[in-house]
Order: sequence, then structure tokens, then C-alpha cells
Amino acid sequence: MLELKGKVALVTGGGSGIGEACAIMLAHRGAKVAVLDQNIEAAERVTQQIKSSGGQANALRVDVSDEGQVSKAVDEVISQFGALHIGVNNAGIGGDQAPTAEQTIAGWRKVLSVNLDGVFYCMRNEIPAMIKSGGGSIINMASILGQVGYANAAGYVAAKHGVVGLTKSAALEYGTKGIRVNSVGPGFIKTPLMSAVPKEALEPIAQLHALKRLGESKEVATLVTFLASDEASFITGNYYAVDGGYLAQ
Repeated sequence: MLELKGKVALVTGGGSGIGEACAIMLAHRGAKVAVLDQNIEAAERVTQQIKSSGGQANALRVDVSDEGQVSKAVDEVISQFGALHIGVNNAGIGGDQAPTAEQTIAGWRKVLSVNLDGVFYCMRNEIPAMIKSGGGSIINMASILGQVGYANAAGYVAAKHGVVGLTKSAALEYGTKGIRVNSVGPGFIKTPLMSAVPKEALEPIAQLHALKRLGESKEVATLVTFLASDEASFITGNYYAVDGGYLAQ
């Protein structure tokens, strides 16, 4: 059992999909969880679910592309829970679907501002808080597309590759401060982001994985919870795929 009693966790994009699964599982293991999401109603729904199961949680509205909001949110987490030990930087968007030369500048900027800048802003504020709390674990949500390319998704792919590199740099910088930093690369997971994909296209996507199916959010959350725990005390600076064998080909 991955015991997290006494730990305080922050999960961005915690109102749905992988973030929701992470928040619920971390709370189930004993952590106090701050559920951050741009959709406050979704964050509050997850928070109430955690509380109804006997856990401790609060909801905060945060746009991770706004550094000021991120800084304020981390301060609120410290104020309410007294510390910060776990950061799951999960918030992300899909971005435009178009060939690279046809990507709009606005679309490019938007996906990088959330998927890459947002992770940086979170780490920039989480790390000092974790140092004051005696150390911690940061898990950045990358993607299988942080390792390979994918047509018509230049901004998303670039951002997720950036998250992997950012993770490695921070791990080297803060290991002696008691902070571990890792990234997780989900394959195609059944989340709200996938809801825009036509049903007839889902089966061909599933066939790209060795397991011939899409993943479940809880399968990603299980790895995130392990990396957050002291059981992963000698693990930092790495990228871990939860991809049903997608990257094996």
C-alpha cells in the first residue's frame, strides 16, 4: 500500500480525466489534496467525492497559463494545509489539428502556454514550497507524444517534449534539496480530451497500442501515486510511459 498520510498534494486539471483519477487515488492513500482546475464546478465535484469517502480536499479555480494565478493557488494550499509535498502538474489542452505550416500563431501560443508554460509556472512555485516543507515529489504529465511525433499536432508534441526536458533539468537541480521530479507519458486514454474524436476513429487508435485498447485514467493514476510516494525514493529525472505498448513499435 502506497501510504501518503501526512502528505499534501496539489493536482492541476484535477476536475476531470487523468487529473481527477490522480486526485481521488492520492486522497484514498491518505494525502490531503488540493484540486485545481479552470472549471471550478468540476474541481468542487471531485472535492466532494473525496470528502464523501472520508478524505480531505479543497477546490481552487486556476488557469495554469497565468503565473499569478498559479502563485496565488500554491500560497492558498500552504495556507489551508500547512505544507506541500506532492505536485501533479497535469492540466493540458489538445490544441489545433493542422499541418505545421498551417498552424495559427494564436493556436500555437495557446497550447504551449497551458501545456508547457503552465508546467513551468507550477514547478517554479511548487519547488520553493516543497523545500520549506522538507522535500517532495513532482510528477509532470507529458505524453507518448513527448517521445515521438504525431501529424497535425505540432504544438502539442513540442510542448510535451518540452515537459520531458524541463523535468530532467529540474531533477538535476533539486535532488539534493529532497525533491524528486519525474514525468509520465500516457498513451491514448479515455478522457474528455478524447471525446472530440469520432467514435469510428477510436478503434484504429486503439489498434496502435500493443494491448489493442485505450487506457483508463486510473491506470495512469496508479503510476503517479507510486512516484509520489516514498516507495519511489530513488527515482527522479525519468520519463515513464503508461501506453499499452504504443512506444514499443
